[in-house]
Amino acid sequence: MTTQAIFFYLFAAMAIAFSLVTVFKKNPATSAFSLVMVFFSFAAIYGILGAHLISALQIIVYAGAIMVLFIFVIMLLNADAPSFDMGRSHWALRLASVLGCVALFGSFVWVFKNTALSPLMGQFTPEHVKELGGNTKVISTLLFTEYLYPFELTSALILAGIVGSIAIAKRQTKAGGK
Repeated sequence: MTTQAIFFYLFAAMAIAFSLVTVFKKNPATSAFSLVMVFFSFAAIYGILGAHLISALQIIVYAGAIMVLFIFVIMLLNADAPSFDMGRSHWALRLASVLGCVALFGSFVWVFKNTALSPLMGQFTPEHVKELGGNTKVISTLLFTEYLYPFELTSALILAGIVGSIAIAKRQTKAGGK
């Protein structure tokens, strides 16, 4: 096994472990910080696979900007109190959740084993990307030409989320008399 494979499995295990912490922790702030570690693990995996721009964007955009937004929303809404407790749910619900996750994971494994992945690359094979000038040039060209409108709509959606969270926080504050 190569060093690259060892680090890939290490960061993949970290991503899975922190994803589970994100889902099962009761405190939203703890879950948010665990999600930051998932984002860093993904950035490391992207770096190992040679997609250095995507790795840097993962850290800057997701681990930086998006998670700061999540933390601000958690603090604005005073959502530090736990909202969901797996310990209080019925055992049948827990069993159904676990079986559903196992079935979903099994279906993913089956699809990946029984599907040829080469057609999924489309026109952007590593050789073609190298001819076009590299990952950064190809991604920036696509982002600001073909995918400009989805990019701008995403920023408008994030802005709407910020405004909505502030409106909800202010409305709850007025209703509480503070």
